[in-house]
Amino acid sequence: MPDIKRNKQTFPVLEMSCAACAARVEKVLAKQEGVMEATVNYAAATVTVTYDPALITPEILRSVIQEAGYDLIIETDEQAPDEPEQRQEKKFRMLKQRTTGAILLSVPVVMIGMFFMDLPYANEIMWIFSTPVIFWLGSGFYLNAWKQLRHGSANMDTLVALSTGIAYLFSLFNMFFPHFWLSRGIHPHVYFEASSVIIAFILLGRLLEERAKGNTSSAIKKLIGLQPETVTRITPDGEAENIPVRQVRQGDILLVKPGEKIAVDGTVTEGSSYVNESMLSGEPVPVRKHPESMVFAGTINQKGSFRFRADKVGSDTMLSHIIRMVQEAQGSKAPVQQLVDKIAAIFVPTIMGIALLAFVLWVIFDPVNGFTHGLLALVTVLIIACPCALGLATPTAIMVGIGKGAEKGILIKDAESLEIAKKTDTVVLDKTGTVTEGKPEVTDLIWLKKTEEQQAILYQLEKLSEHPLAEAVVHHLGNSTPVQVHEFYSLTGRGIKGTVKGITYFAGNRKLLDEQQISIDPQLETEGNRLTQEGKTVIWFASQQQALAVGGITDKIKESSIRAIAELEVMGIRSYMLTGDNETTAGQIAQQAGIAHYKAEVLPQEKAAFIKQLQTEGHQVAMVGDGINDSAALAQADLSIAMGKGSDIAMDVAKMTIISSDLTKIPEAIRLSVQTVRTIRQNLFWAFIYNLIGIPVAAGILYPVNGFLLNPMIAGAAMALSSVSVVSNSLRLKYKK
Repeated sequence: MPDIKRNKQTFPVLEMSCAACAARVEKVLAKQEGVMEATVNYAAATVTVTYDPALITPEILRSVIQEAGYDLIIETDEQAPDEPEQRQEKKFRMLKQRTTGAILLSVPVVMIGMFFMDLPYANEIMWIFSTPVIFWLGSGFYLNAWKQLRHGSANMDTLVALSTGIAYLFSLFNMFFPHFWLSRGIHPHVYFEASSVIIAFILLGRLLEERAKGNTSSAIKKLIGLQPETVTRITPDGEAENIPVRQVRQGDILLVKPGEKIAVDGTVTEGSSYVNESMLSGEPVPVRKHPESMVFAGTINQKGSFRFRADKVGSDTMLSHIIRMVQEAQGSKAPVQQLVDKIAAIFVPTIMGIALLAFVLWVIFDPVNGFTHGLLALVTVLIIACPCALGLATPTAIMVGIGKGAEKGILIKDAESLEIAKKTDTVVLDKTGTVTEGKPEVTDLIWLKKTEEQQAILYQLEKLSEHPLAEAVVHHLGNSTPVQVHEFYSLTGRGIKGTVKGITYFAGNRKLLDEQQISIDPQLETEGNRLTQEGKTVIWFASQQQALAVGGITDKIKESSIRAIAELEVMGIRSYMLTGDNETTAGQIAQQAGIAHYKAEVLPQEKAAFIKQLQTEGHQVAMVGDGINDSAALAQADLSIAMGKGSDIAMDVAKMTIISSDLTKIPEAIRLSVQTVRTIRQNLFWAFIYNLIGIPVAAGILYPVNGFLLNPMIAGAAMALSSVSVVSNSLRLKYKK
């Protein structure tokens, strides 16, 4: 069976006005052949589509969406990323003009309707002022409602168009044919002020909503703004030239002056300086850069000047990777959103049904004023119902939460992991590079009988290994005479072996020597015990017959690890440390770091089994590792967290990535998760409560009790306020510690 290709792309969506629109766009795209998944983020006005490019293209997706009454922006050139923002700004300016005009024209209508009804030609003046509000400034509601009707669907615009249109036409009838009601003993009221003020209020609500939604994506705007527009490139003949950043190619030599932003990822070739990487890692301390150091796009050079070779450019840079991750995460859905989506999809037709039922019941049970009251109830129910608050409740909180995480150097892959993090009660930590600095150093290397040949063999064996401890040995030995190693094998969890001149040599832990039944000289045995008691990782070098050398390697514990473990303890989260080291070394490191539970001599495949065991005991487990040799354990954990400077593999494997390798970011991420989930629940509670209380009151349920009927104008204001309050509550997340 041929492999199915999967493309994942995010497109800006135009013409969506409420959560029901988002549900429809999602449904239309999901039905297309070749589309595996479509997720709409109403707050960001984007859709993320996973599709098979052999079966469907972005152009087809766009035409399908256009048929449904919406539009997609497909990026076709280098300027395209700016297009959604430009359109958004244009939309905001137009909305601001329409809102201002609607408010200015509605004020005299309200004044006459409330205080000067006895004014000559009062109804006619109100009609003249309200007509442009409804059919010009509010024309978008009617056009969108008609578009939806043509495609057999309904949305928030349908409710607004129906309610204001009915109120306007009813008022027009009462103004031109008052005798129809007077002959039946009913005073003919006009509701021009209600229909125009409703349009003004809803436009105002949308304006505030757009502004607030713009604020929720400020993290992305900040990240995008980190890359400079131009760079200084050194030509082959040594001349410096200023070029746009998009013209930089892999292998180019770039010059960075003091105070400049670094444009792409690369390796320093000449000069040295300190670079502020806080915008990517959240770490305030500048990092020293010298030849062979890596530098990243978006970071800021300080006082020195240096040249570097461009290794990753354009969309391959770490900054672009982070932006892509944050965008995808902000567009993802939390599990709690599934219920909201189901409600949003049937919300508008249900509300129309309730409004019609309210009208019929009024006509049946109140023969005198039933028609008028019923019509008012119908209009008010249509106005007050607000799927927008429901639609915005989850995505706005997620956008702010994930954006805040990105600013602090915590990359969260999706909304689901943000929700899972809150439930974490156990954190399992890999030792090397997680609890410790991950820069092991050889402190001791004791030989039974040192020869240049043996030293060269150990050097060559360790050079072929990919283990971080091997790197420490290679660094310690320096350059040695090259030797030819045959039949090199990596023995997982034990060490390495290789053949030189027909003799097999081993380098690894004590377990490896015991398995091979290799004899150990008492002097080396004593030294090995001493190194173990000192809490160092002990490595052995041996031939087939006997041990030739023993070494001690130490890896400093990060200061942040001790603080992080203490913070997790205070939060009621238990920490475990897993390591391949021996019991004594593991115990010493665990004690120094303040970790109560640890497991020594653990093979990589045993880490996943240990996590599974914790899960069967009912624990919600987060695994923290480097994302490569811990991949099985990371996959098994409920929440996987990768440490390090964001290697591509680590980012792909983990649900969260801590860019700075600072363990204190883990309790911070869990706190952020708790705050975000709490905000989502608050938003959903108020959105549901608003509709549960507002709709029956609008229908007139209180009238038999105390004679209260909700004014449609108040309903319009309440509806606008509900959306704004939900977005504002999400924005509060930004300022929480």
